[in-house]
This record gives sequence, structure tokens and C-alpha cells, in this order.
Amino acid sequence: MKNNFLKYILALFLAVGLAGCTFIFQAGKRSDAQKIQELSAQLDELARSKGLLEQKLGQEIDDKQVKLQMMEKGLVITVVGDLIFDSGKAKIRSEALPLLDKVSAVLKDNMAQFNIGIEGHTDNIPIKHSNWKSNWELSTARALSVLHYLEKDQGISPERLSAIGYGEYRPVASNETKEGRKQNRRVEIVILPNVTKIKNDSSSGAYKDESSSGAYKLEEPSENLK
Repeated sequence: MKNNFLKYILALFLAVGLAGCTFIFQAGKRSDAQKIQELSAQLDELARSKGLLEQKLGQEIDDKQVKLQMMEKGLVITVVGDLIFDSGKAKIRSEALPLLDKVSAVLKDNMAQFNIGIEGHTDNIPIKHSNWKSNWELSTARALSVLHYLEKDQGISPERLSAIGYGEYRPVASNETKEGRKQNRRVEIVILPNVTKIKNDSSSGAYKDESSSGAYKLEEPSENLK
């Protein structure tokens, strides 16, 4: 079991690198071993927090309103969009506040060292009966609504928060069915491990460390993110 866990850590570590962070290791180098140890500790903490969230959100998970996943970008809390927002709206429904309160309590009390990215997603039905220009604007406004609630109402430090809207362009299911469209209308709260990036210093041919400071840069990499 221990070997499987170590393999999992290595696989996730490599996946993070493929998602945009480059790591270069030298045999026996203390700083490289320390980076691996630090990331492993963070992954342990994410796994513990996932277990705590599973306890707090047990009913919502059973009702398929919330999904928790360890992915290459970190611990992802996926909430069905219809639970949080009315159709075409970006105001958080009062029914969703208890769920967000449970999540924010863990983010504050158990995950204070991690940054948080909020991603808004929609289905591919064009905007017709609202003032939004497109699903991009709607998904971005929804992500920002969650961000402001976590910051203003729950007291999470704004330095930890970022938001982005992907519109209809990161589907997790087919938009050909009603159930698929429901899955695509979602908000993802992503908690990332803090990593150190390695950058080539072209002037000297040497490599140097560049700390990401835990910043969650919600930008599209060269390959599509899920």
C-alpha cells in the first residue's frame, strides 16, 4: 500500500509538471529532495482535507450535488451550478449558502496555506433571455460571486483567491443530453499545492529556482485543461 501511495505522489507530481511547471532534479541534491518532501507533505494535507470535506459534505455527495477529486491541478470541489444559481443568474441562491459555508470552514481552518481558484462553467446553450453577452460573461460572473462570498462573508484572505470563467469550453459531459448539460453547469473550487518552478537562465546557461509563492495562475496552458 505504501508503494502504491508513493507511486501516486510521483504520478501527481509529474502531472503538475506537465500542467505548466517544469522541474529539474539532480541526483543527491538536497534542495531537490526537499522539494519532493515538501510536495509530498502538501499532498498528504490535501488528502486529509479531502477526507474532512467528505465527512462534512456527505449528504451533498450522496445527492450528487458535490464531487471531490484529486486531479493534476489539485483538490477539486465541483458543485452543480443549478444548486448555486438560478438559470441565467449570477446571484448565489440562499439554498447554496450552507454548503459554501461548510467548504469555507475547511478552507480557513484546515487549508490556510493553500491558494484557491474558482472556475465557472456553463453548458453550450446560447444566452437568449438575459443581459449576458455570452456564456463566458455568465460563467465569469458566477465564479466572481463565489469568490466575493468567500472573501467578504467568510473572511478568506483575498490574496488566496482568484477566479475565471470558462464558459462552455471545458465540458465534462456531452451537451447532447439534459443530464450532460446539468453536469457541465458547475462551479469548481480548486485548491493547489504550492510548487517551485525552475526557469532556464539563458544568459548563463544555468538553471535557477523561481518560487510561485503559491499563486494559482488561472490561465490556459499549451494543452487543454479539463
